[in-house]
Amino acid sequence: MDKLLRSLSIILLCFLKLSIVFATEKPNILFIYTDDQSHRTVSAYPESYDWVKTPNIDQLAKEGVRFTQGLIGSWCMASRASLLTGLQQHGIESMKCVDPYPSSTYDPKQCRFWPSVFRKEGYATAHIGKWHTGVDGGYGRDWDYQKIWNRPKYPNNAPNYYDNQLIETNGGEPVMTKGYTTDLYTNWAIDYIRGENRPKDKPWYLWLCYGAVHGPFTPADRHLTELNNIDLPLPKDLYPPRPGKPDYIDKMAFWEENADGVAVESNFRKATTDTGGRAPMAMKDMPGRPLKDWVRQYHQGVLAIDEGVGRLLKALLESGQDENTLVVFTSDQGFAWGQKGFKSKVAPYDSTIRAPLIFRLPKNQRTAKSTGSVVEAPVGGVDIPPTFFKWAGIDLPWKMHGHDLTPLLMDSKSKWKYPSLLTHTAKKYGSDTDKVPAKDDPALIHGPGIPWYVMLTKGHKKYIRTLIEGEIEELYDLKNDPDELNNLALNPNYRKELLAFRKEALKELKRTDAKMVNHLPQVAHP
Repeated sequence: MDKLLRSLSIILLCFLKLSIVFATEKPNILFIYTDDQSHRTVSAYPESYDWVKTPNIDQLAKEGVRFTQGLIGSWCMASRASLLTGLQQHGIESMKCVDPYPSSTYDPKQCRFWPSVFRKEGYATAHIGKWHTGVDGGYGRDWDYQKIWNRPKYPNNAPNYYDNQLIETNGGEPVMTKGYTTDLYTNWAIDYIRGENRPKDKPWYLWLCYGAVHGPFTPADRHLTELNNIDLPLPKDLYPPRPGKPDYIDKMAFWEENADGVAVESNFRKATTDTGGRAPMAMKDMPGRPLKDWVRQYHQGVLAIDEGVGRLLKALLESGQDENTLVVFTSDQGFAWGQKGFKSKVAPYDSTIRAPLIFRLPKNQRTAKSTGSVVEAPVGGVDIPPTFFKWAGIDLPWKMHGHDLTPLLMDSKSKWKYPSLLTHTAKKYGSDTDKVPAKDDPALIHGPGIPWYVMLTKGHKKYIRTLIEGEIEELYDLKNDPDELNNLALNPNYRKELLAFRKEALKELKRTDAKMVNHLPQVAHP
């Protein structure tokens, strides 16, 4: 009997040791990051059109956690800088945009990217696809393996989002590469997942950055005949006036009604001086083209992304790595097609910046509460790095501005006390944002006339403070007014709530060490 008990004890001890090893094994992390992809393009989101079909991204949502309010960033470069540092734009020191656009620089001693920490802690790190954060791609410091389209380094090639890209491998000389980039990036990522270009004895972190579905919104040839005869309900605020909005919003007029009553693209950019009469890089303007045609083309471009996600998930499954791989799918921000008159991103509205955000936990960590669940709490891009550090079992190397999302991933009904802050400071970063530019300073404006702002979302309410002297504030009830048409900040009945949100926004600016908090322009009704 004693021998049997000893044998059982030994077996139990071995089982416990194996369980501990299994439970503490560091997961791989596959971070899929698209470009300008609105949450409306994913059929798992109820805001999508009924003709949208993204079965593979939907599968991620069925097996994972879908966030209804993914407020990742305001524009491409700033969003990526936040994802690499865990900091709001105002906290990213030394990052600078330089001519010719989209060139940019940073000092890696002042502006550290956290994948370097993962490398030191035993992870193999890789980056594939679009790079848009300084001419220095960070190979050998932040990345063990890197195969990138370095837009800042080769500005003349920067418009080539979908073919004929200069591709650098591990910091080497660029090679002109033909082929549809969404497919190429997927192929290279699958090679990595299957074991190429990485050690077999280390956990890995792969940041896969698609250039799709950024302008010029080019679909794969195989998808050019898809989505014919779509129905497109027009946004309620397609045309001005837009009462209760800051002055710049009422002036947005990318669209007009032609003689047949069809919504078509206007000559808005040509008529404005802040963009010099030119569309942003790779963004084609086609005055007279129907809005419906643009929306169809944009959604056609998403189809190759969805196919790529399916192939990536298949590669994880076939290689046995879905058991221990955290998969995250999101975009740098969304994109508006007609909402508030926009053909743009950047502005602080769900239609312009809200992105899909889906986490699928490693199969060995999933529970009923982390499978097919939906989180309604608003979260931002700065919340993603602390979450990765938590899952990797690595301490944060510096103060990050976001919060670990793990409680929400394990139980979507967990109480979430944090608001989501997003500061937009155009092309300025770090200490260059300590003072807000004057109203007539071009540095205040980004894209088609969008000024600096502070946006704070908590629960189903959103507060916006446009950083122009004497401008009105905005407050929206996203549950009852998802189109953000009714500005409650102008309603005296919401005065107390407005002041509370204003105070909380200032508190968050102070918490994240935003020195601009001491120099904010006065609002219209202090």
